[in-house]
Amino acid sequence: MISGLKNTTSSWFEAYAAFSTCIMILQTATDQLLPLRIRSFIFSIFKRFFGSDDQYDTLTIDNRWESHCNELYEAAKQHLSSKITRANKNLRVGVGWVDYEIVVAVQEGEAVEDVFDNIKITWRFCIEEDAFRPSHNKRMYVLSFSENDREKVMGSYLPHVLRTYMAIQKEKTEMEIHTWDRDDRSWEPSPLDHPSTFDTLAIEPELKKGIVDDLDRFLTSEDFYKKVGKRWKRGYLLYGPPGTGKSSLIAAIANYSKYDVYNLELSAFSSDDELMIALLHSPGRSLIVVEDIDCNKAVHDRSKEVGVDPNFSKVTLSGLLNAMDGLWSSNGDERIIVFTTNHKERLDPALLRPGRMDMHIHLSFCTVNGFRILASNYLDVQSHPLFEQVDLLLEKLEVTPAEVAEELLKSDDADVALGGFIEFLKQKEIEGCRSKH
Repeated sequence: MISGLKNTTSSWFEAYAAFSTCIMILQTATDQLLPLRIRSFIFSIFKRFFGSDDQYDTLTIDNRWESHCNELYEAAKQHLSSKITRANKNLRVGVGWVDYEIVVAVQEGEAVEDVFDNIKITWRFCIEEDAFRPSHNKRMYVLSFSENDREKVMGSYLPHVLRTYMAIQKEKTEMEIHTWDRDDRSWEPSPLDHPSTFDTLAIEPELKKGIVDDLDRFLTSEDFYKKVGKRWKRGYLLYGPPGTGKSSLIAAIANYSKYDVYNLELSAFSSDDELMIALLHSPGRSLIVVEDIDCNKAVHDRSKEVGVDPNFSKVTLSGLLNAMDGLWSSNGDERIIVFTTNHKERLDPALLRPGRMDMHIHLSFCTVNGFRILASNYLDVQSHPLFEQVDLLLEKLEVTPAEVAEELLKSDDADVALGGFIEFLKQKEIEGCRSKH
């Protein structure tokens, strides 16, 4: 009898071992051969037959929704970073952009548990590979929960995740600048570590106040834009000679609005369609920048040019106008569009009308007020005996803020730096007199 029991027990262990081996082989094969959604379906069937009586639902949050960026994916990514615990053993680590701190994220397939209003949600980060286009692999978060909690997950939990993300975005202090990756068809972020603020900009106080007031009105006017039936966006044209602070003003706008910068290099796009795709992939709360737009022949004033080849530029004027305020603008909200140019007179009037470029901001040569700001920034002086001599020379000469800053950087000693700057101005005055004769 005992012998028969041993044989029965041995047979059960052998059967269990064989079954476990089959399950492991099946899981390995499906992980390598089958897409994520099919794998999830197969194992949900096994769970229903061999697991508990509870039924589970799953939701997939792709990094793209239709043709544009899925902000719920970014919200999920941020949310999970705060839910990682010591129970998570399979993690990714890297170096962050701020102070080179170590940052942690979940590895593919790692389960992260969350509890919300007495319901349990399990998250997994997954990658669905594209064998023919490896650079187009789809990234996603898959969450599973009891089917009885579906209404609460959809109606309360996910909106909570998204609201938390949006609130943090509005309060963040580290901005990013994004460039378009044509191969991956996505925006690649880098830290925007630019210290420029409206306090440090060397422009006239009246102009500075006008820009800040306009930004304040825009940033707090969501309800107004909805009431009048307009998209919530604002356009700025920055124009003036090189070195007058256009890039610094863009950084100041980004730091003030807390918007990430999306840099559009028009020459990098092969067609209007590609430009449109890039803009559709940009999220709301973004600062879209096109620098030196006059370098693109397509936007030149047709009434002032003869023999312009319409096929010269890969991006056309009509394509750019549609991208600015055509139907694409219904995708996303709260955008600021900034164009910069050294030659405003070259641009086609269609590009400059209100509704496209709402505010034209002329950045010119350094004034006495601008010099005072730069002297305070670089030398930490608000008054000095040499200021009067500098003022007299600046009123006669055309000197850019970039030139002033370069001269003030040459010494930490205010007497030496200002003395050298005066000699620079005198030499510039002599050269100007020679050129006139």
